[in-house]
Amino acid sequence: MNAMAITRRGIFVAGASALLGACAIIPKGPTTNAPPPGPAAGPSGSPPLPADQTRQRVALLVPITGSNAAVGQSIANATTMALLDTNASNLRITTYNTANGASEAARRAIADGNGLILGPLMGDNVQAVRAIARPAHVPIISFSNDAKVAGNDVFVMGHIPEQSIDRSVQYARAHGSRDFAVLAPDGEYGERAEAALMSAVRNYGGVVTDVERYTRSNTSVISAAQRMKTKGGFDAVLLADGTRISTLAANELKPKGAGPIQLIGTDLWSGEAAVTRAPSLNGAIFSAVSDGRYKRFTESYSARFGSNPYRIATLGYDAVLLTLRIARNWKPGRPFPATRLVDPGGFIGLDGAFRFRPSGLVQRALEVRQVRNGSVVVVDPAPTKFD
Repeated sequence: MNAMAITRRGIFVAGASALLGACAIIPKGPTTNAPPPGPAAGPSGSPPLPADQTRQRVALLVPITGSNAAVGQSIANATTMALLDTNASNLRITTYNTANGASEAARRAIADGNGLILGPLMGDNVQAVRAIARPAHVPIISFSNDAKVAGNDVFVMGHIPEQSIDRSVQYARAHGSRDFAVLAPDGEYGERAEAALMSAVRNYGGVVTDVERYTRSNTSVISAAQRMKTKGGFDAVLLADGTRISTLAANELKPKGAGPIQLIGTDLWSGEAAVTRAPSLNGAIFSAVSDGRYKRFTESYSARFGSNPYRIATLGYDAVLLTLRIARNWKPGRPFPATRLVDPGGFIGLDGAFRFRPSGLVQRALEVRQVRNGSVVVVDPAPTKFD
């Protein structure tokens, strides 16, 4: 994860202040508390795993103790679900705890003969894991959403917030918006959101007429929105924040939802019921991965583990499905065929269609949603495949 993330049913930290003010993001919790994390399958200090002649070894690097333990355990549970649901017998997935150091977890994983690493969760840990995995020619499929850590041996699988902004701008342009403005918080999140808007406008046409920044406080965002409204000259505004702060800005820019301005949110709004309770957000759009398969996944997860999963757990499930698809022709003892991850046709998972670009960065098929009269409706479905 990194400084942009998604909500509770998306992937974000408890408390928007922490989410937007930090470089590393931990998902907000599920609707019920997750069970206490169980022991890692490959704890530091245990003897190396015995030789395995029939199964491919895959390491799962997530936090199993510490403040992020529930998130890591939710991902680990989802990988178990994927193995059970597919009756997979050709993979052995061992969990290594990153809470006491990602480097040590990676060393242990490599020493145990794992040919692929799933994880780590935090973008800040990717470089440490890569330093251990690269000399051993072991590729990494990370759950981070930090585009900067992607590379030819690191595949970033997390939901990339810039892609949400790009998809929404594409939709807005197709529906008449031309003059864009952005209201974004100070810090890395705001910088990434602003850059994403600039890039999307270059791609789809139009102009960016105003950029207003604010510190994350009620008075600062209200003042920024008032300055923007006074200057005018826009017909669409990106509100690059969670629903609470976005609502404060929307109250100034589009009181009670009246007026022609197209408000655009980010995937931070995904799964947030508050977006439907704010009259000023009526008509606003945002983009996110489809939730079409998520409900069934949640029901199955709850039946097995007695609690709801974190939204990010779907990445663990899909990472196993992806590995199984490629493992059909992956012989034990041979390097993981990482080049097969870069398939132009992509893959289908719980979160819909996705594919890895040659840069190692994931590209996801996103749907556009609109806040409409107290509910959120899909106004442009996610593509089901890539051209």
